[in-house]
Amino acid sequence: QVQLVESGGGLVQAGGSLRLSCAASGRISEYAMGWFRQAPGKERECVAAIAWNINKYYLDSVRARFTISRDNAENTVYLQMNSLKPEDTAIYYCAADVSRWRSVAPTKLDEYGQWGQGTQVTVSS
Repeated sequence: QVQLVESGGGLVQAGGSLRLSCAASGRISEYAMGWFRQAPGKERECVAAIAWNINKYYLDSVRARFTISRDNAENTVYLQMNSLKPEDTAIYYCAADVSRWRSVAPTKLDEYGQWGQGTQVTVSS
């Protein structure tokens, strides 16, 4: 089981950018990886996910603003977030798929087995 550690969160003004990183303790090349977020009082939702074959998923509300990428050599997954909005404020979590070689990036919570501790993103208006 890999350990996942997120970094890169913080406080930013609306319209600004942040780049989140998720460092894994082991190899992730055969696993889909996802970024989820949870705002106070709301359910955790999948923001973006990337399969081992680079197939990607984006939540509609972030599709034109966020970019997920992976560097398998560094066992790291990134989430570049541009044009941030106050409604993007949440704790952002990185997660690894329970299955290997899934060709379509999963989006459901129970399809992920390893989770990071989360990083806070706060967007001020």
